[in-house]
Amino acid sequence: MPLTRDEDIKALLEGARTIAMVGASDRPDRPSYGVMKFLQGRGYRVIPVNPQIVGEHIHGEYVFGALADIGDPIDIVDIFRRPLAAGEAVDEAIAVGAKAVWMQLHIVNEEAAERGEMAGLKVVMNRCPAIEIPRLGVAKVA
Repeated sequence: MPLTRDEDIKALLEGARTIAMVGASDRPDRPSYGVMKFLQGRGYRVIPVNPQIVGEHIHGEYVFGALADIGDPIDIVDIFRRPLAAGEAVDEAIAVGAKAVWMQLHIVNEEAAERGEMAGLKVVMNRCPAIEIPRLGVAKVA
C-alpha cells in the first residue's frame, strides 16, 4: 500500500538525503527542472537521470543514463515519467537498492507500486515533493 498518511510521507522526506530524479530535464519549462532546483534548495542532493542527455549537467549535477550508473546509495527515486514507463524506473530502483520510489503528480502505476513494496521499498504515488515539503513542514536537510 503506497504511503498516504502525512506522518509517513514526512518521515520519508526527513530521512532522505539523496534523490535520483528519473526523467530530469534541462529545459526550464519542464516541471522536473523546477522541482530539482527546489529540492536542492532544501538541502537534498538530487542526481538527474535521463539517457537522452547523459554527460550534461542540470543545476550543477552530472546527468546519468540509468540508476545503475550512479554508484552511490539512493534514498528516493523521484519519477518524472509516464505511468507505463514508471514501472521500468521502479524495477531499476529495486535493482539498485533504493529505499523508496516517488511517482510524481498524475503518475499512478499500481503494478509497479506493488513490485516496489514487495521488494521492501516505500512507495508514494501521485504527489510532488515540492508541494508536500512545505505543506508538511519538512525541515531543511542538514
